[in-house]
Amino acid sequence: MRLIFTYMNKFEALGLGEAIIKAVNDMGFETPSEVQEKAIPILLEQDTDIVALAQTGTGKTAAFGFPLIEKIDSKSRITQGLILSPTRELCLQITNELKNYSKFIPGLHTVAIYGGASITEQAKQIKRGAQIIVATPGRMQDMINRKMVDITNIGYCVLDEADEMLNMGFYEDINAILSHTPEDKNTWLFSATMPKEVATIAKRFMQKPVEITVGHKNTGSKNVSHEYYVVNSRDRYAALKRLADANPDIFSVVFCRTKRDTQKVAENLIGDGYNAAALHGDLSQNQRDLVMKSFRNRQIQMLVATDVAARGIDVDDVTHVINYQLPDEIETYTHRSGRTGRAGKSGVSMVIVSKSEIRKIKSVERIIKKSFEKKEIPSGEEICQVQLFHLASDIGKAEINHEIDSYLPSINEVLEDFSKEELIKKFFSVEFSRFHNYYKNARDLNAAAGDSGRESSNDGSTRYFINVGEKDGFDWMTLKDFLKEVLELGSDVLSRVDVKESFSFFNTASEYQERVLSIFEDFRMEGRKVNVEISKDSGRNRGRRRGRDNGGSFKGKRRSEGFKPKGKKRFDKKEDRNQGGNRGRDRRKRSDRR
Repeated sequence: MRLIFTYMNKFEALGLGEAIIKAVNDMGFETPSEVQEKAIPILLEQDTDIVALAQTGTGKTAAFGFPLIEKIDSKSRITQGLILSPTRELCLQITNELKNYSKFIPGLHTVAIYGGASITEQAKQIKRGAQIIVATPGRMQDMINRKMVDITNIGYCVLDEADEMLNMGFYEDINAILSHTPEDKNTWLFSATMPKEVATIAKRFMQKPVEITVGHKNTGSKNVSHEYYVVNSRDRYAALKRLADANPDIFSVVFCRTKRDTQKVAENLIGDGYNAAALHGDLSQNQRDLVMKSFRNRQIQMLVATDVAARGIDVDDVTHVINYQLPDEIETYTHRSGRTGRAGKSGVSMVIVSKSEIRKIKSVERIIKKSFEKKEIPSGEEICQVQLFHLASDIGKAEINHEIDSYLPSINEVLEDFSKEELIKKFFSVEFSRFHNYYKNARDLNAAAGDSGRESSNDGSTRYFINVGEKDGFDWMTLKDFLKEVLELGSDVLSRVDVKESFSFFNTASEYQERVLSIFEDFRMEGRKVNVEISKDSGRNRGRRRGRDNGGSFKGKRRSEGFKPKGKKRFDKKEDRNQGGNRGRDRRKRSDRR
């Protein structure tokens, strides 16, 4: 008797229909991820709200995309599903994936709505029939206000990367958009972390949602190892270069807090011969597309990005995430580290910190429920050794180009007097001299234990000197307002603002020291350089007149050059207004072009 075995696709076992199973097989998917196994059966079988918490890169798009496509009526042209995502890149990524999932379903159309593209053309696509709309909140709200889109009949609303949308200040937009949707719709919220803001939106807009958690709340990927390196503040960039040189095959995303730092670090890397590029909100959409295309093609080895711009990065082979600076919000670290260790591969998340930031590592460990390993910045000798063996390995794996065969007699004639060992030494000397010469006298970059320098005062804050004062039209209140605007810090972070005739002092918590020094590194107001330094003055004797000894290096004799602290002409360039960074909790409305 002949036995017949029937093979059932693992995705088919979740209850998916024939058309999607065909697309799944066509894309080569074999095994559902954990979030897909948990979410898909519930969303297929029940009309319910859901909160799904899963790390970035775990297949959340398919987890909500498959059930959404199954529930859409492709014969009807009205919009039935709305997906909100924080950035243009992620919006386009989701749209492309949904089109691949539904390619065997005739008449089903998914349209992307995002800033930076023609709103008229997007409206035309919707009018032709779009059962599913994927949108950024800002552009979606704009189209609703212009009556270019109708979402009054949708049955399903997906909030993807909900935590990041809220961190970017889209709460009011989301609230306004959802007010145009039916109360009886199903809301599916997918997020990597569960800060209180996400819990609030779930409570407000959802009814008894089913909660799915992959791993533990706010934890990082199990495939990512976490390391930190302690250096003096001035050595941060040098440390970044050594970490790159110590990992010759690195394919990485380097995270900075601000657009200004992102651009500066990328330019420095390019100037030093690395294949690098910047990705931040000041780039046009075309520039961002070109950068991402080069990164996916591995023409770029080190992509330097802000947290907001990196939300659309979906590359499976990233080997390292390097935190050039820790994010302001600890939960953001989970998103950063999720750029590596994807699709079952291992990855490394590195953090470069100053001594004053070490305590932040402990806070991150509590959130992600993983331990960091403290490591040393490699020495010059160690890097030379790594590079030497990497070169040898590349040579060993290289395919022989037989085009050179005809030249071999002449080459052999030139080299016939040398032994094999001498030839090897000469070859490697030619190829290796650059690294050896650069690192032969390299100093130790690791911060000495207990060496606190002059970085902070006894109360955990840092005291700064700034070369503006009363002669420049400032008093303590206007200077504090000026610093708040430039640094994008709250009033509670700035303290002990003490304005003198030609200079002033102020304090911030020590954790913001890197931001303050970085922003004012090359800052100008109406042509004059504004200088900020860490001060010897502790700030304990406010109200006394201080001379040069208590005022750092400034002599107090420099006359004002006529710039004013008020008005809209304080900055030389429009871009300077944004150099304070992309703070996660800034509740001002963010542009979709970020």
